[in-house]
Amino acid sequence: MKLTFSPASPFARKVRIAAIELGLIDKIEFVPAAVIPGQANDDYSKITPLKKLPVLILDNGDVILDSYVIVEYLDELAGGNKLIPTSGSTRWKVKSEHSMLQGMLDSMLLCRYEAMVRPEAMRWKAWSDDHWNRAWMGMARFNAQSDLMTRPFDIVSIGLVCVLGYADFRFADCGWRKAFPALDAFHQKMMERESMKISLPPAA
Repeated sequence: MKLTFSPASPFARKVRIAAIELGLIDKIEFVPAAVIPGQANDDYSKITPLKKLPVLILDNGDVILDSYVIVEYLDELAGGNKLIPTSGSTRWKVKSEHSMLQGMLDSMLLCRYEAMVRPEAMRWKAWSDDHWNRAWMGMARFNAQSDLMTRPFDIVSIGLVCVLGYADFRFADCGWRKAFPALDAFHQKMMERESMKISLPPAA
């Protein structure tokens, strides 16, 4: 299997963490790729017209798209029910919470593009502020969970670490630790795992 990735991508980090936790990391070849808004990448568009990272390319050439779907595939490959529950109400809770985290990362990425890629004269502050507020309010929602520190380790735990790690990486002065002490404690606990440490993005 091959995984297209960028060390800076929180979505690719999620898959890397999952692969380590599932014992599958040695079965994956990592292929660096760059996807920049506004710039053509015809070769990568042949893999996926959406030009998103990561994608998993199977040995038979099939392409699995979207970080959650890739983790779901790897979870099944590892026997299932390890990072994603296979049935019951817990499955839908985990999937819904992960969808929230995915949306938070999408909004943070859009904020990053707005500030760093879009020409200054064309930037729309109210739009960017709205997207940042979506991510911030999502953090507040997770910070308020009474079982945050005792919840099972799953795709939501991984996704939440990736959100917080991306906040550190791209929005270092946002102050999430001071605003959300429960998340700070959760993040410190999760960073004790080797998978979290070795998947950190490079220093900004």
